[in-house]
Amino acid sequence: MRAAAARIEGVARRTPVLDLAPLVPLQVKCEQMQPIGAFKIRGAFNYLARMTAEQRARGVITYSSGNHGQAVAFAAHRFGVPAVIVMPETAPLVKVEGARRWGAEVLFAGTTTLHRQARAEALAGERGLVVVPPFDCLPIVEGQGTTGLEIVDQVPDVRTVVVPVGGGGLISGVAAAIKLTDPSIRVIGVEPAGAPKMSQSLAAGMPVTLSSVKSIADGLMAVRPGVLNFLHVQAFVDEVITVSDEEIVGAARLLWDTARLAIEPSGATSVAGALPRLADWAREGPVVAVLSGGNVSLAALADLLA
Repeated sequence: MRAAAARIEGVARRTPVLDLAPLVPLQVKCEQMQPIGAFKIRGAFNYLARMTAEQRARGVITYSSGNHGQAVAFAAHRFGVPAVIVMPETAPLVKVEGARRWGAEVLFAGTTTLHRQARAEALAGERGLVVVPPFDCLPIVEGQGTTGLEIVDQVPDVRTVVVPVGGGGLISGVAAAIKLTDPSIRVIGVEPAGAPKMSQSLAAGMPVTLSSVKSIADGLMAVRPGVLNFLHVQAFVDEVITVSDEEIVGAARLLWDTARLAIEPSGATSVAGALPRLADWAREGPVVAVLSGGNVSLAALADLLA
């Protein structure tokens, strides 16, 4: 992961950790301040940086609910290569426009990860493009893990780190970085109650595919965790908990009220999971929640907070 940190230096920002005290005994890692508004730039740029020049020349394609697509578009623009992004038909306009801003071709397929993955893989075969996976891939995991390296450097006495869970790329990288630095630090994953793919997979002892998902947190609605991500979570994560959409909205409102942070529902999910447990966790030492993204339109944020 330290090699990944060197590759993304000067591209991905070393985002600040903001202390919400005295209003709330919680610190937040502000990944919404990345160039594309989410942590995904770390893994996407690391992936493209590890590709050969010949591979990059073929062009890249990915499938994404939005933030990974923007990150791949941004990274491809930096390397001067064409990019195709397959998003769900329900993707927020702010994320679609974010990918197009960097010159990517945006296509749409269904509403689930499996729908857009199938179309992306078919197009990759037709056009000779290289697929950049959104989470189930080592270069992606090590890129996202640089978030964890920064947290332990910025908050040396951290005792608990709370991370949103979608397909598992962020939490698997963060948890590995943290546990391999200090195994005594607690790592908690949080996912929407309407998309509990990691919770159910842990209970089953293997990755499982949900028949359907529904949540306000559009970035966390993968129907199945990645195999590599699942194994990382099994090895390094202390607990994965679920939260309701109402709790997510409450967390987004708290972040706005206490610090004027505009966070998308997916990004606020970690805080939603931390709030009911903060009193106990904070007694042991600092608690840091990762705000994974802030790609939400002003209109959508106003509706959310209302």
